[in-house]
Parts: sequence; structure tokens; C-alpha cells
Amino acid sequence: MRKIIVGAFVSVDGVMQAPGGPEEDPTGGFEHGGWVAGYFDQVVGEAMGELFGTPYDLLLGRKTYDIFAEHWPHITDPSQPDYPIAEQFNRITKYVATHRPESLAWKNSRGLGPDPVAALRELKKTDGPNLLTQGSSEFLQTLFAHDLVDELRVLTFPIVLGKGKRLFASSAKPVGLRVLNSKLSPNGVVITSYVRAGEVKTGSFALEKPTPEEIERRKNLR
Repeated sequence: MRKIIVGAFVSVDGVMQAPGGPEEDPTGGFEHGGWVAGYFDQVVGEAMGELFGTPYDLLLGRKTYDIFAEHWPHITDPSQPDYPIAEQFNRITKYVATHRPESLAWKNSRGLGPDPVAALRELKKTDGPNLLTQGSSEFLQTLFAHDLVDELRVLTFPIVLGKGKRLFASSAKPVGLRVLNSKLSPNGVVITSYVRAGEVKTGSFALEKPTPEEIERRKNLR
């Protein structure tokens, strides 16, 4: 059985758009591309090493695939700092949600077909490495909506971006999460792994016998 693991850089207010640079994804008038650059430190680097340190295949939405396909294949010099990741990304299988599979030119790329949800349910039943997402904020909403995500590895950066594509859209399906582990980097990045923990549990701190004023307040909210 294969797991789907979401790997994500997010701001405190949940934005994940264009962490790597201004030119990465300026859609919607997003003006803060490259917002992670000032926060990388040794602990963040170690967390990325752990994320990419076990066997995986990539699972990408089409927009992120296009960004990656125009970047990683061009890192071919072993002396370049990002070469170890580039070597992995270029070698492994890339599964892509796309309506244009014939244009997937990056080596070892495969389209998920006309029904990505059904394809992923079948793919998860097979033997092989886990499926790791990067970016792909719009495609992630499909994964969340159909309960396909098994684990979240989220790096939360100490910054508020205000607008932009988010890890969880307003349409996200409510679900409880359990923290597997969490650490804080010297530059304030919170690195946390979550797994699903069933339905959202609710309770109440209200008075057992509400006052007439409280009853009236509740009526006014309807």
C-alpha cells in the first residue's frame, strides 16, 4: 500500500503560493513570491532532507508540474547546491493530474487519466514508494475532498501574506488531525507532521442553564 503525503510550505495564514520566487506563480496579482528565502536554516534543511530521504514518487497538479519541468531538468552539474534533489526529481516517476498527457515531456512523467481520483485510489493499493506532493494547491483540494491524503508534512513560516493560494480552501472537508512530531527551527519555522485522526470532535464551554439574555443572543444569530 502506498500513502499520499502532502509536503507544503505555508505562511501563518495558510498561503502556499510561489514560495520559491517572484516568477514562480504571480497569478491573481500575488506580489510576494520567494517568501521562504529569508528563513532557511540548518533545521529546515534537515527537515527537507528527511522529506526527500525515503523513496517516493511525485504527485503533481499540472501548474506545478510545468514549473518543475522548466527548472529541475536543467540542473545537471553535480556542483550545484540543488543537484541532489534535481537528480531525484529527474529520475523518479511523476504522476500528474492533467487533461493534456501528450505534452508531459519531462522524463518519467505519467498522466493520471480522465479520472485522477479513481486512478489514485487504485495506485494507492499497489506496491511502491509513497506519493509525495509539492505545491499543487488547486489539485490538493481534490485530494482533500476525496479523503486521499494520509499524511501532512507542513513547514509553517513566521510570515503573514494576506492573499494567495492556500493549503486548505474554504471547501476543505473537516477532519481531525494528530501530530506525529513537531520542531521549531532557529529562524522560527514550525515543522510539523500530521496524520488523520477521524472526525472533528466538538464540545461546549457554555453554561448548563443559559440566561435569558444568552438565549436571546443565540436567536439573533440565526
